[in-house]
Amino acid sequence: MLDKRAQVLLKTLVERYIAEGQPVGSRTLSKFSGLDLSPATIRNVMADLEDLGFIASPHTSAGRVPTPAGYRFFVDTLLVVKKLEASEIHNLENQLHPDNPRRVIQQASSLLSQVTHFAGVVMTVRRAAVRFRHIEFLKLSERRILLIMVTPEGDVQNRILLTERNYSASELTEAANFINQNYSGQSFEDLRVNLNRELKALRQNMGELMTAALEAGDRAISEDNERYFISGEHNLLSVRDLSHDMTRLRQLFDLFERKTSLLQILDLSLRGQGVQIFIGGESGVAAPNDVSVIAAPYELNGEIVGTVGVIGPTRMAYDRVVPIVDVTAKLLTSALSQA
Repeated sequence: MLDKRAQVLLKTLVERYIAEGQPVGSRTLSKFSGLDLSPATIRNVMADLEDLGFIASPHTSAGRVPTPAGYRFFVDTLLVVKKLEASEIHNLENQLHPDNPRRVIQQASSLLSQVTHFAGVVMTVRRAAVRFRHIEFLKLSERRILLIMVTPEGDVQNRILLTERNYSASELTEAANFINQNYSGQSFEDLRVNLNRELKALRQNMGELMTAALEAGDRAISEDNERYFISGEHNLLSVRDLSHDMTRLRQLFDLFERKTSLLQILDLSLRGQGVQIFIGGESGVAAPNDVSVIAAPYELNGEIVGTVGVIGPTRMAYDRVVPIVDVTAKLLTSALSQA
């Protein structure tokens, strides 16, 4: 679509704009492109690139900036990715501790944010059912009981139950023992079905406690089953390309609030191989044109189970961020296999 000369100039323009954040003029292109072209020839090529929709001219400057289409051509055709140094990979690896699946996923989100200074996100495939290993009831006051739930992975969830009457310590122990002895290792969904059969055989007052525990367990597991973890949204407040325009910034944080929209973008990366780059609204989801999402799938036991990614401005160092996302996805795959 573009001849070699136009490709070199477009690549130079995008790289200089990413590095400096200022519209790029013909003098800068002549200096950094390595091409022996007259200013007039460079201006003609830039005019052609503008006609093709790859660059645009801000009305306040004689220089040009990349459009979403220009960024897309750049990342698909012209981008040269830098390999991470062995020391950088080792540093990333040391910060992912394979002691607990949920914890290592949260660590990956935080790590991506710290390294790129943008927002890091990790999406998990929704689990059909979360099982519990052990529960306890702890009396806090007359009608307030702490429900403690431990999953097979060692995660602990605490929820407060508000009951209709006062339960004795022995009653709480009896109820917990009944559930642990008969239903340990099951999901709360299974527990609900089985307990519905058993409640008639239980004393009425104990049945009320069981029902309250089930409702709290369902809520806890639903929250625990959150499909993505995001870290470092505040980093985007200091990105000049986004922070100077409150409308764009509001659009971006609306995207974070509309979890369905962000999940749709991340779901797309599950269908491809390796790193995927989504620029602006080209994913089909309402996202600001000034925002890019770089994502890659991670695996468990050879099966894709989620996505890691970075959310940042379109004017980001793709040659740097792409390998960070790629390596983090591979390290998360490795860490989960050990967790």
